[in-house]
Amino acid sequence: METLQIGRAKLTWLNGGVNFLDGGAMFGVVPKALWGKKYPNNEKNQIELRTDPILLQLDGKNLLIDSGMGNDKLSDKQLRNFGVKEQSSIDRSLAELGLTPDDIDAMLMTHLHFDHACGLTKKVDNTFVSVFKNATIYASAVEWNEMRNPNIRSVNTYWEMNWKPIENQVQPFENEIQIAEGLKMIHTGGHSDGHCILVFEEGDACFIHMADIMPTHAHQNKLWALAYDDYPVTSVHQKEKWMDFGYQRRAWYTFYHDAYYRAIKFNSDGEKIDEVERKRNEY
Repeated sequence: METLQIGRAKLTWLNGGVNFLDGGAMFGVVPKALWGKKYPNNEKNQIELRTDPILLQLDGKNLLIDSGMGNDKLSDKQLRNFGVKEQSSIDRSLAELGLTPDDIDAMLMTHLHFDHACGLTKKVDNTFVSVFKNATIYASAVEWNEMRNPNIRSVNTYWEMNWKPIENQVQPFENEIQIAEGLKMIHTGGHSDGHCILVFEEGDACFIHMADIMPTHAHQNKLWALAYDDYPVTSVHQKEKWMDFGYQRRAWYTFYHDAYYRAIKFNSDGEKIDEVERKRNEY
């Protein structure tokens, strides 16, 4: 497992699963002649995407950024359509660190699409139960409301089995919330109406988790938005704001979906000056 120390924050990437999605959908209106130079694709025009939660250990607390793909919750059709090649092994990742899901103090949910939220619950007998039963689950109020009341578009990704068992653990927030000293969750919208990012600052140390506004290193271009984005213009403006913010601070940008990089640091001109590569498996 790859790790990164940023100030007093330690980040460790867990194994949350992998799927392959259409490259055109992941890069929206950007021609393949452009995005194909930035991110590899297979013969079906699909790109490899991780769904790997980040364990954030800070001030004696174990915080988890998103929850992974989950296990045994998708139908055979969904597994095929979503290109799922590997489901979550969060328990095993945590065990290697001497932890269990019961040791997680908080879940920091950037949004609640299935590939980020399926790991919140698991099937036991004929019902679903919470996986991280001791954790406070943070999500924006907008996202939490849509999760429980999806529209004609979002009903395909906001599922009752992912929210019903954990509704008593959820702490929704408006605009932004301070999770710990220097660590904030900030509502941006864009990818989903309730989408959030995380920003950590401690002196000169800074990391920004852009979640699905910049899901991979290949999405660094401020104009490159996903076809999956509900509000792509908002994504563009928010990316512009937070990339400029981070460049000036030489911030680390961390990734949940990237199959090649866990984190990249940019200078004030947006040039890569440091990186954490992912140890890759082939599928």
